[in-house]
Amino acid sequence: MNAINQQAFAPASSTATTATTATTGQLTPAIELRNVTCRFITADGKATVALRDFSMSVARGEFVAVVGPTGCGKSTTLSLITGLLKPTMGEVRVMGQPVNGIDPRIGFVFQNDAVFPWRSVRENVAAGPMFRGKPKAQAHELADEWIRRVGLDKFGDHYPHQLSGGMRKRVALAQTFINSPEILLMDEPFSALDMQTRTLMQDELLQLWSAHSGSVVFVTHDLEEAIALADKVYVLTARPATLKSVYPIDLPRPRVMEEVRYEQRFIDISRKIWSDLREEVHIA
Repeated sequence: MNAINQQAFAPASSTATTATTATTGQLTPAIELRNVTCRFITADGKATVALRDFSMSVARGEFVAVVGPTGCGKSTTLSLITGLLKPTMGEVRVMGQPVNGIDPRIGFVFQNDAVFPWRSVRENVAAGPMFRGKPKAQAHELADEWIRRVGLDKFGDHYPHQLSGGMRKRVALAQTFINSPEILLMDEPFSALDMQTRTLMQDELLQLWSAHSGSVVFVTHDLEEAIALADKVYVLTARPATLKSVYPIDLPRPRVMEEVRYEQRFIDISRKIWSDLREEVHIA
């Protein structure tokens, strides 16, 4: 698998973290969930509460990870931010404004591949700009640039079924970042990959984010992944989920995934958060 094109990005630095520090408390948060409760009515007419009195704030340029027991409602938070779901109670704001429908400033990377199987890599990556009104020639030119950035410049004419799982995830990242999202929502995007490929993709995500400096909400079951990537980790309780704890991650950036996991500070943070999370996993 080709490594991501390092020259396509500014040198890895703490730019995003610095931006977060500089703006926290001075600018309106990129994302706010205020005392949100989300209730569903099931097919048999019963009410199911997915989130209960949940609050979260994500600063501009901040990378936040959300962890919790299986089925607790982590992904529901993303649906609320996108506007696909409306809260039963409480308020959701993006860039200081109440969420009202789909916001084009938000990009979403799913657990499953969100590619058109009948389109080439180039056509898949160019789809977003074309949907937003960019002429085909310009969209393809921009797509070629992003394909190069994610290390797939030799695969622009290939189709999804001709790519490995890791390569398809690179396509998904290019599809998302080509639209310059101010907010990136990620729902367990690397969970189906093998450990080696997953580690590579985590590194590539950090490089893209450090160059882009948007806000990220990353949902994962993998506590180590959350700590290695994020500035802050939100721990949710068992369903109906509410906020249990928030942990600032004070590991310096830039971070190299295959190295940071072995640092003593990483191990200490992991033990502390797992002690908190384990109680909820047992309840669930």
